[in-house]
Amino acid sequence: MVIGLVTLEVHLPHARSLKDKRQVVERVKDRLRARFNVAVAELDHQDLWQRATLGVVSLSNERAHLARLLEAVASESERLLGGDLVESHIEYL
Repeated sequence: MVIGLVTLEVHLPHARSLKDKRQVVERVKDRLRARFNVAVAELDHQDLWQRATLGVVSLSNERAHLARLLEAVASESERLLGGDLVESHIEYL
């Protein structure tokens, strides 16, 4: 069994409150969960208005299948967040 993790570093320059940030983060989390059936959580910077770190996790018995899924998640995240996505990183455990 292979576990894959996509870490998304997000900068939200237009967020003026935690509520603004939460709206964006929840929208991204909901769309990724619905489209890819993955687990998504905010990992860091919960107390900052303009910064978020999201973790997206899935597992599979085939690394190739998991790699395609996580690449699709990273691409969709880039589409959803646009220039607000600072960095995405994929790793396997």
